[in-house]
Amino acid sequence: MVEEKLQPEEKNVAMAIVAYILFFVPLLTEARKDPFVKYHVKQGLILFIAAFILCVLTWIPIAGPIIFLFGGIILFILWLIGVLNAAASKKESLPLIGKFGERFKI
Repeated sequence: MVEEKLQPEEKNVAMAIVAYILFFVPLLTEARKDPFVKYHVKQGLILFIAAFILCVLTWIPIAGPIIFLFGGIILFILWLIGVLNAAASKKESLPLIGKFGERFKI
């Protein structure tokens, strides 16, 4: 995991946090030009995709509820890590899934 501290003029912390709630909202504002916000939008998008996959996997008979329980806990922890990184002005990948977010071009 690569951690990168940014200078105050290079970040928009509030929009980076919003990216973990609704990943597309910062793209509709002027914050879309901020590399810090874009980074967290990509991380939020990966979390959204992972949550969608988790929802599909819950349809598996018998194993679905177990997958939902453990997957939901893991996704919540990853979401919390992302929000805390954004709030601390860190550009740090989420464990397990963060590296996939760096492949997106936004």
